[in-house]
Amino acid sequence: MSLYLCVDCGGSKTSAVISDASGKIVGRAYGGPSNVAYLTVASFIEVIRGTVGEALKTCSEPASVELVPLPPPENLRFAAAWFGISGADSPSIIESVVTPLTSLLGIPKGPRLSVANDAHLLAAPIRMHADVSSAVTVIGGTGSIVVSFKEREDGELQELGRVGGWGWILGDEGGGYSVGREAVRQVLAEQDRHSVMANPPPEGALRGLLKKYFNIKDVMELLTEVYIPDPSPSAVAPDRGAHAYMAREKRLSSLSPLVFTAAFEAHDPLALNVLRTCARDLADQICIVVGDATEETPGLVDASESVICFGGSLVGLDVYRKLVLDELASKGHVFKHVEFVDDCAKVGAAGLRLKYTN
Repeated sequence: MSLYLCVDCGGSKTSAVISDASGKIVGRAYGGPSNVAYLTVASFIEVIRGTVGEALKTCSEPASVELVPLPPPENLRFAAAWFGISGADSPSIIESVVTPLTSLLGIPKGPRLSVANDAHLLAAPIRMHADVSSAVTVIGGTGSIVVSFKEREDGELQELGRVGGWGWILGDEGGGYSVGREAVRQVLAEQDRHSVMANPPPEGALRGLLKKYFNIKDVMELLTEVYIPDPSPSAVAPDRGAHAYMAREKRLSSLSPLVFTAAFEAHDPLALNVLRTCARDLADQICIVVGDATEETPGLVDASESVICFGGSLVGLDVYRKLVLDELASKGHVFKHVEFVDDCAKVGAAGLRLKYTN
């Protein structure tokens, strides 16, 4: 049996999918967080051991009720594996896990064991469109990152350009955190503009939802609520809302659903402007990696000959994804294909199988 393993290693969970040579998904399992930047190599390997061992249970005949030990037995050997690992942002980090993975999976170092940042998995649809050889991946969840690729003649994906992925303190433009931050900024800016006017600002849906969420009566109290230090449970006053128990990053990223409600259910122009601003910021990041390649910029890809692959909760919303694509179109960048990938491990397993069976 030829088995193809893809593992999406994220900050909140690990997803492992196993495909057979026909493309049928024969194994799937979920495990705990496996962002390698936050774990020791030994802890990372233990998460992989448990998740992959669980996924292998349904691959044998009859299905096993016990976790399959790794390396797997001869009848369950992997033909190839593809790991997309959150936090794997440097060659040294990737190298630190490759050797343990070869021992764990029984796959020698080389092209059949691919280990890269999790943004690489999002580029798997490039193998499903015969008329393109380049891809731009856009992760837009709480945070954001843009990475461009080309498919080499040997079937390997070569990273060309990368923009963002700096985290909430330094960046994450266009992600859920920036939507929450921009909402607070625009509400406060509107309040500032009206400080010299005869009338107060309109009590729109976004203002009302933010005041209710933070349990405040005046929008200027947002400053106090946003800047509450990261929580120490014993130090939080009992009359504070749930937001006081959140880390500051989560406190702002958790506001993004309110912005979408205000924009698309209450039709609040201020909320819609927040989303347009964030979509424009994300489109600007994408524009850094697309265009006409020159001697000075050989890594640019032509959008009209490429697939753009979106992944993440925020860009998973059709209305927000359309705002980003409209911004790109206004700048002259229209992609040949548009894909939203809601299951990177599954699509990655399919792409890996195609690489070795086509």
